[in-house]
Amino acid sequence: MEQKPVAEERVEVRANNIGGIDRTEVTFEPGITILTGRNATHKTSLLQAIMAGLGSTNVSLKSDAESGSVSLKIGDKTATVELSRQNGDVQFTGEPYQDDIELADLFAFLLSSNEARRTVELGGNLRDIVMRPVDTDAIQAEISRLQSEKAEITEQIDAQSDLQSELADLKQRRSELETEIETEQENLAAKREELADHSDEADEVRAENSELDAKMDELQERRSDLDTVEFQIDSQRESLDSLRGEHEELTEATVELPDDVAADIDEIETEISRLRSQKQQLESDLSSLQNVIQFNEDMLDGDNEEIASALQEDDGNEAVTDQLLETDETVCWTCGTAVAQDRIQETLAALRELRQTKYSTQQQIDEELAELTEERSTLEDRQQRRETVEQKLSDVEDEIETREAKLDELETERERLEEEIDQLEEEVTQLEREDMSEVLDLEREVNELEFEVSRLEDNRESITEQIEEIETTIEERSELEERREQLTEQLTELRTRVDRIEEQAVTEFNAHMEAVLDILEYENLDRIWIDRIEQETKQGRRKVTETVFQLHVVRSTDDGVTYEDEFENLSESEREVTALVFALAGYLVHDVHEEVPFILLDSLDAIDAQRIDSLLDYLAEYAEYLVVTLLPEDAEAVDDSYQYISEI
Repeated sequence: MEQKPVAEERVEVRANNIGGIDRTEVTFEPGITILTGRNATHKTSLLQAIMAGLGSTNVSLKSDAESGSVSLKIGDKTATVELSRQNGDVQFTGEPYQDDIELADLFAFLLSSNEARRTVELGGNLRDIVMRPVDTDAIQAEISRLQSEKAEITEQIDAQSDLQSELADLKQRRSELETEIETEQENLAAKREELADHSDEADEVRAENSELDAKMDELQERRSDLDTVEFQIDSQRESLDSLRGEHEELTEATVELPDDVAADIDEIETEISRLRSQKQQLESDLSSLQNVIQFNEDMLDGDNEEIASALQEDDGNEAVTDQLLETDETVCWTCGTAVAQDRIQETLAALRELRQTKYSTQQQIDEELAELTEERSTLEDRQQRRETVEQKLSDVEDEIETREAKLDELETERERLEEEIDQLEEEVTQLEREDMSEVLDLEREVNELEFEVSRLEDNRESITEQIEEIETTIEERSELEERREQLTEQLTELRTRVDRIEEQAVTEFNAHMEAVLDILEYENLDRIWIDRIEQETKQGRRKVTETVFQLHVVRSTDDGVTYEDEFENLSESEREVTALVFALAGYLVHDVHEEVPFILLDSLDAIDAQRIDSLLDYLAEYAEYLVVTLLPEDAEAVDDSYQYISEI
């Protein structure tokens, strides 16, 4: 990863009633800052104050206070956060440095309770930690939306392929019509010329045969009406054929769609409600456990000195707290007696293990809820699809019924017009004079040819309009194909996004783990690495194949023989380093540094001072501000060029 340039911006922290702090003001510059001091000097509390200013709510309010506050100034930007105790819970208000702090809580605020560190040390689900910030549901929803849009565009493109054939047929028909029109116009011109030769005779006949002219006009009008009706009949029949085809497709679709699935949906909703209630109870238990664990950790760190002092007897010479700091014992804050710290640590370990068990159960419930929610959504989509198809089928049936009735009316009208035309033709024949039959025949032929030319021209105009509409539609095809290509690329990117994030996380971890191990030089520890494997797991009521991150440890003997060891066999120091490098990989993969330029480190007691120095030097390349808590003996052994804060 390209290192982000360090901004020369000073950090000023003001905190009241945070953790074990009454009031403090601390200033430090970019780079590595060491918070040094014995236990009970509020080093962890200062880290919590920085976290609160940045936006985290994983922060404790001083046990004897009802309110607290943090002011965090970085350069010209100041964040302010107020804490208040309400009904036993701590509420956060104000304007923190960052609104969404989930990524930093996972990968930047690496205190002893950090989930990423604990997951590595306890052998938990590493992939879940890395992928938690990725909204896979939103990705899947976007994939579904893009797939629907792509399917619609493909249908339009396929329909346009059919239009190409239709367009060719229409152009062929128009060409034929133009030939017919040209021929009929030539015939009409010839007949008009022939009739003009008999113009005087025709005028005389027209003057004497006005009734005949009227009948001929009426005959021509009825023929025009008949042509219109026949065109309407053809149009209705074409529409009916199309509707009947659509009706057949919809009928087949209803057969393939499931029947009423409301009962299945109700059953799933009942199960979802049950699981949500169970999850709510687990969340309550986890919250209680977290409070207990946090309280005990604060007591061990000395962040609740007033409670500890109240449980101890002062002999008047030396503070009991100072006496206990010189031994391996502490005061039990339940009964007030001296207890070995190892006993309390064992109890805390048991509580943490119980918390992890409940957390795993919560994760399993989340997976079942996700599966059931997806199943419910699928059933609802099917139900909606069936209702839509049935409604459309009903609409098509109504339209078929309407058009069939209209077709019957048109056919009846055609029969009536044909009868009228037959009657008019008989009347015209009776009115024609034998000696003028040639002129009358010419006039009739001219009228018929004029009508035929007009009809052919109307048909040509109609076909030309259809051709123009189809050509306009086809011109849009390139735009549709370009959009479909864009959708294909977007779908590919979405479908591979999760894989790419997983691959990047594994690559980052393996690269940094290799570099860190080279620097720290652990004996006979050659390599710690992660690979991605497909594993069959149970989700709810079904088995699925999912990706997991498998951690490998490779050691070597004094003879140079390498072998794979179990992660559980690593020393505490090696496990802590592995956990920190895993968190660093998440920090880089999710670009946490772009939002929160801090890494906060605590609880490094298991790592020797020389290795701490090398580790800090390595981590400092990836965050503008690296703030670390160290005991005095460890702080003395690291680089003295770092910034040191010993009074909090």
